[in-house]
This record gives sequence, C-alpha cells and structure tokens, in this order.
Amino acid sequence: MSETTAMTRPPEPDFSTATIEELIAYRDAENRFRASSAAWALIGEPDPAAAIEWQELALPGRDLPVRVYRPASTGDGEAGTRTDLPLVVHVHGGGFVGTAAQCDWTNSHLAAHLPAVVISVEHRLIAPHTPLSAAVDDGWDVLRHAVRHAARWGADPSRTAVFGESCGALISALAAIRARDAGLRLRAQVLVNPVVDVTETMCDYPSVTEYAYSPTRALPQLRLIQRLAIPPGTDARAFSPLYADDLDGLAPALVVVPTRDAVADHGRRYAERLRAAGTSVRLTEYPGARHAFLTLPGVEPQAVLAQAEIRQFLRVALAG
Repeated sequence: MSETTAMTRPPEPDFSTATIEELIAYRDAENRFRASSAAWALIGEPDPAAAIEWQELALPGRDLPVRVYRPASTGDGEAGTRTDLPLVVHVHGGGFVGTAAQCDWTNSHLAAHLPAVVISVEHRLIAPHTPLSAAVDDGWDVLRHAVRHAARWGADPSRTAVFGESCGALISALAAIRARDAGLRLRAQVLVNPVVDVTETMCDYPSVTEYAYSPTRALPQLRLIQRLAIPPGTDARAFSPLYADDLDGLAPALVVVPTRDAVADHGRRYAERLRAAGTSVRLTEYPGARHAFLTLPGVEPQAVLAQAEIRQFLRVALAG
C-alpha cells in the first residue's frame, strides 16, 4: 500500500443509489487515500517512536494481511527483543470500506507509549459476496493466531486485549464473546463508537433519527452496511452483540461514545446490557464529537483525549 502526497480524497457517492461497481470504485480510491501520507492532515501522522510493518498471516483457508506496530526501541535493545509486551488486537472501522493504515496514529501511539504490540486486522470488507460473517471470522482467527504465536511478536499472551472502532468494534465485541466461550482469557475490550445491532432494528434509535444526515449522511451508509452485511436467510442477531444471549463473564469493557453520532445509542445500550449482565464496563461520552472521531485527530480535537483515556485504561488492564 504505497503512499503519495499527490493524492486527493475521492468524492463520496450517494450510498442509497450507487451501483455495486460505483461503490467498489469509491472504496478502492478511498482506501488508497487513507493509506497515503496525503491523509495525515486528517488522520494524523504515525508516531515515529513506533515501528510499523505489514505482515501476512496464514489462517485456515486463507492468508490475511495484518498491520503490526511495536515500540521502535524497547530501551534495552532493538524492537522485537522483548517477550513480555502486552498484546492488543485491533479492528478498523468502515465495514464496506477501510484499512488498518487509517488507524496508524492511534495504534502507533499505543505501541510506543503503552508500550505494547498492536496487531491490526486487514479484514475482508463487506461486499455482495463477502458478508459480515467473513470479517467476524477474520477478527476471531487473527486473535487466536496472535495469542498462540505471541512470542513471534515479543508479546505476553496472558495480557491480551481487543480494540475496535465502529464496525470494527462490533467484530471486537463478538471476538470477546467467542474468547469467553473458548476459554481464551482477555484482559480488556475497548469499543469506540460501536455498531452493535445489524438486525431490522439497527436504525430504530433516537440518535439515528437525530443524526441521520448531519454531520454526515449516516443513515444511507447504515442501510448499505445492513444490506451487504446480512444475506437473506441469515440470523442477524448472531452478528449483533446487543442481542447476545449471555454477556456475563466478558473482559472488562471501555465503551467510547461520541455524542454527535447516529450510532451513539448503540454504544449506550450495549454498555447498559454489559452492566446488567455483571460485566465491568466504563462508558465515556465525548460531547460534540462525531462518528470516527478517533481516526480524525486533524479535525477532531477530542481524539487526543480519547486516545489518552484508551491508553490509560489499557495500561491498568494489561499491567503485569
């Protein structure tokens, strides 16, 4: 994924009328922009104290790219010489669009200053022939692989957390549920502006009504994601953490909610359900912030505060 400073951001299509071909063309152009240095004015520059590289994991039936962040120097040798760093498995937002590279600002700061090994999943994007279930499997399979092979990255598998944003937070929340059921102990889950309901009630929340078309045209995007994510005949509840039968015994959660966000009530409702089930949860709201604010530090000042809160939450949760 090459970077170029000559690149400009593509115009956003009308998600309610665009053809699949137009959506794919937009997605490809948008992802090239997000992975370029031209986007840094919006998404922030990577922390130079972190080493960043793409790697490819051999997973069951497929190879999948991940973006790996480590401290550039551990203080007692070159990066990669330690075996005791905590492990954070991250999933980017976007659903049908997005790339791990758009989260370089947050993940490089986490790696450098937590410090930790951060592995960000370049999951299969939602498309007509790639439903949400594929991305969910990618998140879970990377988590299992990372824990099993933690020494490869110099990480301590007993200090593992999941971290996701938007649709990536949905994938992370489902991974946390699978981890509990599989006996894989997580120390924490961080869910930022999470989408947690892809059933027919996905848009039946006051926040969706209030912010359907401002500050972004959120409602057409939500309907697009819902249409692509859940093929006919699929049980959408199985991919909606909000409707999970049992939320007890999960890793302690930090739920971060920007208030000017159509899915703000998704996060609020999920925090309520976690708390009612007995899972430790902290809900933090950022007044005036919009969806995806954490990936937009160039235009969203509260991204810096949220990043600091996430880092401190993980520092405590992942302490040795």
